[in-house]
Amino acid sequence: MTGVILEARDLQVHYRTKRGAVRAVDDVSFELREGETLGIVGETGCGKSTLGKAILGLLPPGTEVHGSLTLRGRPLLGLREAEYRRLRGEELALIFQDPMTRLDPLMTIRDHFIETLRSHDRSIRREDASRRAVQVLQSMGVPASRIDYYPHEFSGGMRQRIMIAMALALNPKLLVADEPTTALDVIVEAQILDILLDLRKAYRMSLLLITHNLGVIAETCDRVGVMYAGQIAEIGPVEDVFRRPIHPYTQGLLASTIHMHTKDLHSIDGMPPSLLEPPPGCRFHPRCPYAADICQREVPPIVEYRTAQSAACHFGKDFL
Repeated sequence: MTGVILEARDLQVHYRTKRGAVRAVDDVSFELREGETLGIVGETGCGKSTLGKAILGLLPPGTEVHGSLTLRGRPLLGLREAEYRRLRGEELALIFQDPMTRLDPLMTIRDHFIETLRSHDRSIRREDASRRAVQVLQSMGVPASRIDYYPHEFSGGMRQRIMIAMALALNPKLLVADEPTTALDVIVEAQILDILLDLRKAYRMSLLLITHNLGVIAETCDRVGVMYAGQIAEIGPVEDVFRRPIHPYTQGLLASTIHMHTKDLHSIDGMPPSLLEPPPGCRFHPRCPYAADICQREVPPIVEYRTAQSAACHFGKDFL
């Protein structure tokens, strides 16, 4: 791993609604280095997917975005759509959660690839685009003989392989995978994760993996960022965070994980807060067993308590 490819500083993404602003991402900061895999994990509705869409510039019109987001030093916020379109594919790529909703049912897989490649280079011939499609599909384990099939003729796992192949068709430097294995069984999930890891090495790209599955994070990521209510609660190397979590929310997530030796089920009491009106101070304090008065009054800064391991907790030093 060398330089920083993606950097977010105090990133805010607020959706405007009739009831007010939904603070889906609020003051999020992190770095992703070249060749690194960073996992973003948290409960449903914590802002993970919004973060991924903000990086790709795929937010709906009217969304308020503030802070700083740079790709290899180039500011992304404020780019015109035409500029962003040039970046997507060649610099950035996204794998969606459900491939069936992203593939056009009236187009063959060949046509999907031709459209994708020619949208970035109008001079490319259909024959060359097809040849490139076959190469990438075969690297995903999809036979060349199926390039003229329609999306409904593939299984869920094969459709996800096709989506990954389309994302890699232009050799992007950064791949954002938004829960790429959620709809798959555990056998196919393991195959897809192995493919992602192999491709990261083969294509020398960085990977931002968004998931709610701690097992996926443990298997594939170098570092992990734990999100709660639109903010980063803890971030650091996977082994350090999993073995010695600092933030009480991270502790609760790990305690809730089921494994071979599980005898009792654990859960975090309460529900995540509304992002329309998040609680003052620490957003986790209504559910935190260690909450004190300061947690209700003051927003905890994110502090590096161990080397490369930081957490946003007023009492983080007590968990070292």
